[in-house]
Amino acid sequence: MRIIHTSDWHLGQHFFGKSRAAEHQAFMTWLLEQIELHQVDALIIAGDIFDTGTPPSYARTLYNQFIVQMQQSGCQLIILGGNHDSVSMLGESKELLACLNTLVIPGALSTPAEHAFEITNRQGEPGAIICGLPFLRPRELTQSQVGESAKDKQVKLGNAIADYYQASFDQATQLNIQHQSVTGKTLPIIATGHLTTVGASTSESVRDIYIGSLDAFNANLFPPADYIALGHIHRSQKVAKTEHIRYSGSPIALSFDELSNDNQANKSVVLVQWQQDNHMQVNTLDIPMFQPMQMLKGNLTQIADQVAQFADHCESTLSPAFNDTWVSIEVTEQDYLSDLQSRIVELTQHKAIEVLQLKRARGLRQKAIQSRHNETLSELSVKEVFQRRLMQEQFDDETFKQRLISKFDQLQQDVELAQQAENK
Repeated sequence: MRIIHTSDWHLGQHFFGKSRAAEHQAFMTWLLEQIELHQVDALIIAGDIFDTGTPPSYARTLYNQFIVQMQQSGCQLIILGGNHDSVSMLGESKELLACLNTLVIPGALSTPAEHAFEITNRQGEPGAIICGLPFLRPRELTQSQVGESAKDKQVKLGNAIADYYQASFDQATQLNIQHQSVTGKTLPIIATGHLTTVGASTSESVRDIYIGSLDAFNANLFPPADYIALGHIHRSQKVAKTEHIRYSGSPIALSFDELSNDNQANKSVVLVQWQQDNHMQVNTLDIPMFQPMQMLKGNLTQIADQVAQFADHCESTLSPAFNDTWVSIEVTEQDYLSDLQSRIVELTQHKAIEVLQLKRARGLRQKAIQSRHNETLSELSVKEVFQRRLMQEQFDDETFKQRLISKFDQLQQDVELAQQAENK
């Protein structure tokens, strides 16, 4: 039995105003090739297939096209809902998709036992038992009581999730006992989930879930499944130093901080296979970086040196969708540069670069703010008060920041004109 575990596709994501459609299409093409190459029996997507509960039409088109192509491959597809996904939107087509060898579990079912089911391999033989758990919403598991503290709610929700997993695993165990009584052999049990576990390494693009109720689920509370396929965390990683509890991570970098020090995305899917003696082998398949992305950091001189290494912009006939490198620039210059935006534009023009994010080093921003801590309003002009407040914000979109400054300048001019009119 061979499965591929992936998650957090976030179809429909806009990255600083950029569509990821071309990257997702390239990833899907690559994934179908891997399914054929490794003769995969089942593909598990552990939540967040879409970026929002109301994905754009092109994202739904990518989703539907992939399912049709998967059906042609002979590999079964299992889709679990994530915290970004709409339960009703995923659920509206699940009966139809069941005819295309695709099982969709948008949210919690009537009972935990319903999440346990048997899947077959390409030969139509029983191959594994799945505990298909999606993102479990607190309202589906617990009810708040008057007088409960935040800690009480956290403990109660954690226990409710653990109980839900255990009940599903108990049903899977019963199915395994029934299978063994007929064949004399047991099947591997695969559990899924979409949540944060203790110690998981997150990134900027991960939204906290169970806010105010559960910070992270203790991995020790998972049932003893043979493999646990998790989603929600975008960095590929093992959980609690185990081989069998893993986050596959997202297939493309959903934020610049998901790049490594050498500006690689290091994205992968997990290939898990069992031999006839149920011996498990876990490998990762590295995903190509379809859209070049880089982070540049330093003072303006250092950034200029880094930019100089990029080739001049030219049209490519090989991959027109991925001509330019998307860049995040973090400036560590200590002096306040009011013309920073224009200087970066000058440095990067005619280069195969598109600057999507421009920011100051966090430490320098805080230092500048602290150095002005003893200032009083009487010492500052209206413009300076606005600038001080602006320095406390982190803007992912520099264009929005410039629009905000322009709006403020226009508002200040309107107020001054109104005051002049009153004084006449």
